[in-house]
Amino acid sequence: MTAAHVTLCFLLRDGDAGQEVLLGRKKTGFGTGKIVGVGGHVEPGETAAEAVCREVQEEIFVHVEEEHLIPAGTVDFVFPAKAEWNMFTTVYLTGRWTGEPAESDEIAPQWYRVEGLPVEQMWADAEHWLPAMISGQRIAVEVVLADDNESVAEVHTAEWLDSGAAR
Repeated sequence: MTAAHVTLCFLLRDGDAGQEVLLGRKKTGFGTGKIVGVGGHVEPGETAAEAVCREVQEEIFVHVEEEHLIPAGTVDFVFPAKAEWNMFTTVYLTGRWTGEPAESDEIAPQWYRVEGLPVEQMWADAEHWLPAMISGQRIAVEVVLADDNESVAEVHTAEWLDSGAAR
């Protein structure tokens, strides 16, 4: 089975107590109840960058321009016990957008200090790659989930060599 191609975008800003990242509590669908990044599926005919701009608009009502996206890497999620959940994720960062993040039917956005990510409320894999990408590392990550589809069984990380496919 082919992994679904999805995208994530992490909005970053300087807050009073240091750098902050926008995450959100998932209200519906895959990962309901977890704190996640903003993003979703790449539709047929879309590039990953086009998809992430569309998803950010749909989920938190802010506008991100493709030229302001910073490709951060990829995360390949492998669910051996539920292969239909496998996802290949292109990750972006941005410090520029138009509008103020607002809650949608899908996600309730909130700013978090980068130094204090709510990892206990996120998917267990997030702490293995998100801080590194936010800090500027460009990596390709493979996360193999355990049979419970929650715990991390293995994480493999390599330098990400962007072939331009992220755009």
